[in-house]
Amino acid sequence: MGLREDLCRVGASLHARGYVHGTAGNISVRTGSGFLITPTNACLGRLDPQRLAEVDLQGLQTAGDPASKTLALHRRIYAADPAARCVIHTHSTHLVALTLAGVWQPQDIVPPITPYQVMKVGHVPLIAYHRPGDPAVGDAVARCIQAAQNAGKPIRAVMLDRLGPNVWHHDLDEASALLEELEETARLWLLTRPEPLSAAQIDELRTHFGVRW
Repeated sequence: MGLREDLCRVGASLHARGYVHGTAGNISVRTGSGFLITPTNACLGRLDPQRLAEVDLQGLQTAGDPASKTLALHRRIYAADPAARCVIHTHSTHLVALTLAGVWQPQDIVPPITPYQVMKVGHVPLIAYHRPGDPAVGDAVARCIQAAQNAGKPIRAVMLDRLGPNVWHHDLDEASALLEELEETARLWLLTRPEPLSAAQIDELRTHFGVRW
């Protein structure tokens, strides 16, 4: 399966399971010559591989339907984290609800309440509200990525206030799994407000799994 088909498969899966609705959300992947990204106002559940927007390394569109307005943000994420091969943005219900109800803290929207959150997701900072497509949000996200790298605790996700998460990873399946774990953690936090894992429990995860938390 090629990158185009793979992107459409993941989009359909996210839509079918309620992680996106209507024409909300977008997905991009790196290619050898630039990026593929979902078109503006496209439904992730009904993507056409041949109509995906194709963009060169300078951000100029070369083929397909008009690119999502979040293209600039995706490109800033790729530039800030060269290991990122794909980016997924959704309007996941529990994560958006968490920003409306109040996140745990700006540097970490949820506390470390499950081992897989610590192991698979890591820290997720909140990005202050900007209108959809505002180029200023790219600056804010790039600063967060750089600060995390400087601290030796790289991140793979940020939460846009009132809009939804942006996650990135080595491939689409890993990014999708990270998104699912993050949404489930937000749901658990909103439902139960449990005590976080203890420092000793987190140290055990570091020792056994090499977790950078």
